[in-house]
Amino acid sequence: MADAHDGQHDVAAQIRTDIIKGRLEPGAKLREVALAERYEVSRIPIREALRALEADGLVESRKYSGSVVAPSPADDAEDLFEIRIVLESATAKRAARRAAGLSASGEHDVRWSGIRAEINEILEAGDAVIDQERFEDLAVLNMRFHFAIAELSGSLSFVSLLRQISGKIEWLYSLNLMRRGPQAWPEHREIIAAIDAGQVDRAAEAMARHVRRSRGSYFATMFDPSR
Repeated sequence: MADAHDGQHDVAAQIRTDIIKGRLEPGAKLREVALAERYEVSRIPIREALRALEADGLVESRKYSGSVVAPSPADDAEDLFEIRIVLESATAKRAARRAAGLSASGEHDVRWSGIRAEINEILEAGDAVIDQERFEDLAVLNMRFHFAIAELSGSLSFVSLLRQISGKIEWLYSLNLMRRGPQAWPEHREIIAAIDAGQVDRAAEAMARHVRRSRGSYFATMFDPSR
C-alpha cells in the first residue's frame, strides 16, 4: 500500500509541474490512458492524482468531457491575492502569538521545533537556487515556506484553506517567477524573524506587505508589453 500511495504522490507532482510550467495547457483533456503512458504508471495512480489535483484547483472534472486542465488562475488573480492577504497575515499573526506564548512559558514544543527547523532548510535551499539562478525551483520552495508558516500557526483551518488555493498560488507565482522570485525570497526572513520574536502585529504586516508586493509585481508583469 505504501508503494501505491508513493506512486500516486509522485505522478500527482509530475502532472502538477507540467500544468504549472505550461506543458499541459489550460483546457487540455487529461485522459487516463494517455497520462498512464506518458508517466509510465497504471491508470489507478493517475485517477487518484487527478482527484488530488482537482482538490488543488489545477484540474476540473466535467460531466461530458472528463478531466481537463483548469483555466489559468490569471482571471482570478485579484481575488486570489486578496484572499492571500487576509488568510496569510492571519496565519503569521497566530504563529507569532504562539511563539510568544512558548517563550513566556519556557515550554519546548517538539512539533514547533521541527517545523521551525524545516523553515530554515527551506530558506537555505531558496538562497542556493537563487545563487545558482535555478529560479524555476523557487515556486515549490515558496509554497513550502507559506505552508510551514500556516503549520506554525497551529490552525488546521488555516492549513486547509491554504491548501485549497495552493495550486493556483504556485501557478500564479510561476508566471512571475523571473521578476518577483529573487526579490521576494529575502522577505521571508523578515516574516519569520517577526514570528520568532513573538511580534504579532509586525508579523501580520510583514506577511501582508509581502503578498501585496507579489500582487503589484504580478500585475506589472502582466501588463508589461516587453515581458
